[in-house]
Amino acid sequence: MRTWVTERFGREVPLVGAPMAGAGGGRLAAAVSGAGALGMFGVGSSDTPEWIAEQAAIAGAGGLPFGIGLMAWTLPGNPAQVDAVIAARPSLVSVSFGDYAPYVAPLRAAGITVVTQAGTTREAVEAERAGVDAVVARGGEGGGHGRDTVATLPLLQSVLDAVSVPVLAAGGIAGARGLAAVLAAGAEGAWVGTAFLACTEARGSAPAKRRILEAGEEDTAYGRVFDVAQRLAWPREYGGRALRNHFFDTWHGRERELAEDEQAAAELRTARAAGDYDTACIYAGQSAGMVREERPAAAVVAGFAEAGELLRRWS
Repeated sequence: MRTWVTERFGREVPLVGAPMAGAGGGRLAAAVSGAGALGMFGVGSSDTPEWIAEQAAIAGAGGLPFGIGLMAWTLPGNPAQVDAVIAARPSLVSVSFGDYAPYVAPLRAAGITVVTQAGTTREAVEAERAGVDAVVARGGEGGGHGRDTVATLPLLQSVLDAVSVPVLAAGGIAGARGLAAVLAAGAEGAWVGTAFLACTEARGSAPAKRRILEAGEEDTAYGRVFDVAQRLAWPREYGGRALRNHFFDTWHGRERELAEDEQAAAELRTARAAGDYDTACIYAGQSAGMVREERPAAAVVAGFAEAGELLRRWS
């Protein structure tokens, strides 16, 4: 399976582990890269330059390639994050969800490959014009933040027709069949998060991983409830897909009221600290139902590598 991903980063499997701020750190990134794919870690709005440097050292131990994910909407107030990422010299940086364009040239000038996640064909075309090296076509099935406008398969087909830069597919891809499908369509690789959430190297707690393993394909919901409750200034168009729970069901459709309810916000903070996931959120995509056991990241990557045999069989 030789693609732009494998050639650009010297990988064996055309697979990128999504950044997943909060869930994916340097240890998970290193494990994914060590298994032959490309691992990433995500930078949250409150993460410090020191934390970025620490996680980058873990992710890149032994000279492994790795990537870092940045949230564009946070960067005007966190310019030191960009400096720390450039200093870390990752192989890949994803800048998404907000005005990412000002950061493309400085990152590329530092020799870093730059991508952004696009939830519509229009966003993908704009990204190519902004000078990114590749586009991640992220469908609404995906976990965490992004648009819920178009599903992965129709989005991927449209984006492939609309841009000339390499395209990666994201959203709902959890194993070899999904990887083979998007490669057959013309993607250069898959961008995968949920499949790694229950890995032994992931940062989630044991109760959080247990909830992921118990979840089915119908057990996620998309919206802004958790962002509003946490008073996070995510752009409105980028909601989040998470495991559905009592807190979400209580407040979905009542976000204006939630924005003024300090007791509810405190309840969510307390639940996060206590590991109470009937209230606290766990971001995950619709492929959660395919995550059935806690495994090392290497085992997950090995499962994706079977896409090569599927492609050979189909051809």
